[in-house]
Amino acid sequence: MNLNSENKGTLYIVATPIGNLDDITERAIKTLTDVDIIACEDTRHSGRLLANYGIKNKLMSFHQHNENESAKKFIDLLQQGNNIALVSDAGTPLISDPGYPLVKQAHEKSITIVPIVGASAIIALLSCSGLPTNEFHYYGFLAPKQQQRQQQLKLIAGNSCTSIIYESTHRILKCLNDMLVVLGEDRQIAMGRELTKTFETIKLGSVAEIKEFVESDSNQQKGEFVIAIAAKETIISDGVTNDQKHLATLLAKELPPKKAAKITAEFLKGKSKEIYNHIIQS
Repeated sequence: MNLNSENKGTLYIVATPIGNLDDITERAIKTLTDVDIIACEDTRHSGRLLANYGIKNKLMSFHQHNENESAKKFIDLLQQGNNIALVSDAGTPLISDPGYPLVKQAHEKSITIVPIVGASAIIALLSCSGLPTNEFHYYGFLAPKQQQRQQQLKLIAGNSCTSIIYESTHRILKCLNDMLVVLGEDRQIAMGRELTKTFETIKLGSVAEIKEFVESDSNQQKGEFVIAIAAKETIISDGVTNDQKHLATLLAKELPPKKAAKITAEFLKGKSKEIYNHIIQS
């Protein structure tokens, strides 16, 4: 048992595969083998997962219907010196999965928390989406009802970075229809379906193209979906009119840029600095 100096246990947040069972780290297997207790959403599901790796350990239920009540129970066990691994049914715990109350209370009780990193459907899609990844906003599952879902999509529509959502097999077509209405047919999206599994699909295209693709094949309407939505396109104006650009370009062929900009600004009532920037960037 790996105890800290206060004889409290350690809480491990352990990522498990989202589909392909080979997507687990040696560190995750060792952690799940060595801890005293594994807290999981579904003991039957996690039991089958552990059996695949030959792990035999104590499983205790920790799902979204009892997580607030269970958090205190697990905190008590940690304070008694038990090491606990938290897992979800698939992927990284707490990402649209239970665990937040437990982790929050563990911090409040100065219990050591260790991430055991691994699979995440969000990162899996982002990495091969073909959309910018330097900044993104994650929304989880959108609302099940159309009106609320469209309101959420209206917020997403104005985002200046890539947006990520999850969607279920039961609502994928409804969601794509709402995207067509709110985002327009030309907005670029990347859809990941059944990531890492046998029938994995990753497709980049406009909302209209992805909707047509999913509608035309009933198999593409089944499974678990992650969708990345491109940022709103922004048109940045340099503040220089076409007439100013034309005159400045002509003058710059015979004069230094600053002189050409100054004459253009005086003649066509512009800002010489903006016209100068246009000249040197042309």
